[in-house]
Amino acid sequence: MKCKTKKIVMKVSMNCQKCQQKAFKIIAEADGMASVSFLGLGEERDIVVVIGEGVDACNLAKSLRKKFKTTDIISVADV
Repeated sequence: MKCKTKKIVMKVSMNCQKCQQKAFKIIAEADGMASVSFLGLGEERDIVVVIGEGVDACNLAKSLRKKFKTTDIISVADV
């Protein structure tokens, strides 16, 4: 069975550029991850968009919550 490509939008409480780098590293280790982008203005880039095949949104949020206090899944959609 072929996995569908999913677009996952999450809000992660990141305070600085270093936090974004830590979040990127955690997301990059996810299986099936194809691309990641941070949305927002300046240092307030707390919206993360992850696109990939077979990426598990719950496991990804759980991994991010270990490092960051709050991580909320905003949406998960097939692309």
